[in-house]
Amino acid sequence: MCMKEVLKKIMLFIILSLCFSVTGQQDAQYTQYMYNTAIINPAYTGSRGKTSISGLSRRQWVGFEGGPATHTLAFETPLDRFSNFNYGLSIISDHIKPTTETNFSLDFAYRLRVTDTGFLRFGTKIGGNLLNANLTNLSREETIDNALLNDIDNKFIPNFGLGVYYHNDQFYAGISAPNMLTTNFFNEESVSSSAGNTVLLSKQRVNYYFIAGHTFDLSYNVKFKPAVLTKVVSGAPLQVDISVNFLIFQKFTVGTAYRLSAAFSGLFGYQLSKSLMVGLSYDVDASELISTSTNYGSFEFVMRYDLKNKLNLTSKRMLTPRFF
Repeated sequence: MCMKEVLKKIMLFIILSLCFSVTGQQDAQYTQYMYNTAIINPAYTGSRGKTSISGLSRRQWVGFEGGPATHTLAFETPLDRFSNFNYGLSIISDHIKPTTETNFSLDFAYRLRVTDTGFLRFGTKIGGNLLNANLTNLSREETIDNALLNDIDNKFIPNFGLGVYYHNDQFYAGISAPNMLTTNFFNEESVSSSAGNTVLLSKQRVNYYFIAGHTFDLSYNVKFKPAVLTKVVSGAPLQVDISVNFLIFQKFTVGTAYRLSAAFSGLFGYQLSKSLMVGLSYDVDASELISTSTNYGSFEFVMRYDLKNKLNLTSKRMLTPRFF
């Protein structure tokens, strides 16, 4: 493939990502989203044709007390070699002081062959959230603040998600909403104090995701993969993540990423064996937080282990490594 065609497809990814016109961010964010796709899109589940366990740990704004920390765990597998059904399990633990939210879901996907090498997948998440909020330990302006008299312990909120995902040997694209229900975590009522009335309301809004990527063969030993993730949610800024990665000798992955008006990132991955892959990323803020002396950036570690290899679902031989 000539470089002109490569550049055209890169521009297509950017244009597609900017077609979303509203706002985005409330769910946890990820720099290595290309290895964490089942968390945000259930239709991805089982698409690699392998039984896999993947985990991700993110520490954001290191140096900020109470800064966000996110941990995910995902299991996925095809039902069997010839089945169109796939299933999995996703768990997300998101801690932002003083709250901890745990999201867990069963993931199901169904695939349809639409071309010789291409599949269209439909997926759903069924599960819920557990919310804990340690309000009584917060610092307060008053000795007695009625708004902070009680903690929230293991409040359960059911939820479900939907997704559509297309892929072939070299390209993928998907649209999803992993949490479809709009939920009020606190009661919408006023609590009186000497400082006035406080409204206790926290609303979980629907986050919409668009993801796309492509693997290009630059040479026998070098593969090039641009990718884009767009997240849209009402009442928050549009989030667009654009990344470029190079896979060298089918072992090393190096790349960089940019989160619109938010951060620059460096990415590194290594295929330790046929079964085990590890990845590391580091974000440097591009926002006003960069001038804060206690902000040492954000770190993210990902690991994926394939328990059992199955017949490649898209072709008898793999034309390019599936690192998506």
